[in-house]
Amino acid sequence: MTSSFRGASAESVAALTDGLRGAVGGSPETAAVVAGELFGVSQTLRGEGSLRRFVSDVSVPDEAKTGLVGQVFGGKVAEATLSVVRSAVSRRWVSAGDLPKALEHLGVVAAVASAGDQAGRLSDELFAFAQAVKDAPELRDALSDPARALEDKARLVRSLLEGKALPATTTLAVQSLAGTYRTVAVALAEYQKVAAEVQNQGLATVRVARDLSGAERDRLAEVLSRQYGRPVHLNLLVDPTVLGGIRVEIGDDVIDGTVSSRLDDARRRLAG
Repeated sequence: MTSSFRGASAESVAALTDGLRGAVGGSPETAAVVAGELFGVSQTLRGEGSLRRFVSDVSVPDEAKTGLVGQVFGGKVAEATLSVVRSAVSRRWVSAGDLPKALEHLGVVAAVASAGDQAGRLSDELFAFAQAVKDAPELRDALSDPARALEDKARLVRSLLEGKALPATTTLAVQSLAGTYRTVAVALAEYQKVAAEVQNQGLATVRVARDLSGAERDRLAEVLSRQYGRPVHLNLLVDPTVLGGIRVEIGDDVIDGTVSSRLDDARRRLAG
């Protein structure tokens, strides 16, 4: 998410995100290829400290940096991907670590673009997979086991999702295993935020005692969209502890209209 970058790095990410749209040319197929390759380049830069430091060093001429990435990645990635990487190494970064982080972010943006007009479904599937990992201890342990090979974890994820979810969902679920975030759950939550950001949407987590009907979801989304001045995507959680009513978390805001919250308020007033 661009808000995780600061100063020159934030400016570079914003410019690169705009440039990425031109690189993929509105083609979901190209976007899918670029997404996977940017994840690979990001991983390479994280693992090769000397290369990372060289291509992010402001004292090194841009021609030298773009020439080196051309030598390292030319012929191994699509020209659209190489164009994005060349542009990235020509920009300023607050720290060398921001460069691979930015390329991963751009990979997520490209993956969202590859979903085309199904980006809303992508958000729902990422949320559903995150909940599945949370609710299944055996799956969570398998994906977080440091002794288990990354490719073995990736095969497990693909076996669970392929044919049942969008290709972009599978791509991002596999990328969440890369270890660039503290946990798979944190990575998936960040990817959902990027998906919402790409679509210029807010992202709301809604906790309810029972599932909402389609009409109820639409009304709630409409109310929140009017309140926040842009479309809002809903992540719905059925939570028995809610008792009744609804709790909405959107950004730093919490709208708590649950029975349990009202009972807690009453208890506090009585205690006071």
